[in-house]
Parts: sequence; C-alpha cells; structure tokens
Amino acid sequence: MNTIFRKSMLSVAGLAFAGGVFAGPIAAHANPVDAKPVAVAVQSAAPKPQGEQSRITLNDEQTANVKAIIAATKKAGLPERAAVISIATSLQESKLENLGHLGDKNDHDSLGLFQQRPSSGWGTPEQITDPAYSTTAFLKGLKQVDGWQDMALTDAAQTVQVSAYPDAYAQWEQQATDLVAQHWNS
Repeated sequence: MNTIFRKSMLSVAGLAFAGGVFAGPIAAHANPVDAKPVAVAVQSAAPKPQGEQSRITLNDEQTANVKAIIAATKKAGLPERAAVISIATSLQESKLENLGHLGDKNDHDSLGLFQQRPSSGWGTPEQITDPAYSTTAFLKGLKQVDGWQDMALTDAAQTVQVSAYPDAYAQWEQQATDLVAQHWNS
C-alpha cells in the first residue's frame, strides 16, 4: 500500500478514535435528531506524477494508438492504471508512433510503439509493429512485476522495459492519465 495513503488512513482512524473517546460521553447525552453526518476526505490511492511533466500534441495516428493501447488493456482485463503506464511508456519510447526500423537512428533492432526488440524475444518485427500485439506483450511483462499497481509509474515501466534512461517515463504520467480519462469509456 502506498506509504502516504497508509499514513493518511492511520491519521483519519486516529482522529476518529480520539473523537470517539473525547466526544463519547457528551454524545451519549446528545439529542440524536441534532446529530449531523460528517464528511471525511480520503486521499486517493493513485500515485501522483513525479517530476516535471512533458506533453505533446497528438495527431490522428497517435490518437488511434492510444485507443489501441486502451483496447488491449481492457481485453487483458487490466485496470486503467495499466493503460496509463502503457501509454506513458509508449510516449517515452516512440511518442506513440508505430516506428519501423530507423537505420542509424535506431537503438539496435527496436521497433513499434514500445521500441521492443525481436532479438530480445518480444516477437517478430510484424508482431512488434502491431499495436495490439505490442501492448499485450508489454502488459504481459507488467503483470509479472510484483506490486506494479502501487509502484511509481517510472519504476513499473522500467522493470518491464529495462531502459538506459529509467527515470524518463515519469515525465509522461500526467498526459497518459489525461488520455486514459478521455478515451477509456469512448
């Protein structure tokens, strides 16, 4: 469980207990008609984006790739958080563009939305450049990461991707979160 969330919940529980201890004798004599429910704000368990955030304007192809990632995530039976991690990863790796071989600009034999490598066992070049397949392959790796749901996005993505720039994924979390919120139910 997220440390901040756990501390918040313990604080709320402590206040509730203290309120009951101190107000208990008084409340026992209070007129029940005068009692009013009290709302308690609870901090969301979703981690907040880390560091400075980047944002790009998406074209139609990139938006279609966002929708393909979301569809594959739903098909895998995973929650929105998995789509956020997937989209942020793809934003970092390819800016949500389904990249073919880039010649000298290419990192080894990396291809597709997630810059997966055939030589590393991610699939054939045809599979890796299929958005549904590459997302499913990424999600399969993500599901093998213990506690990915509660990890910082960059840690979860890095565990799957094993990038030379492990902290780079964090900068895309807000845009990925916004994209999932916009397209999850569309």
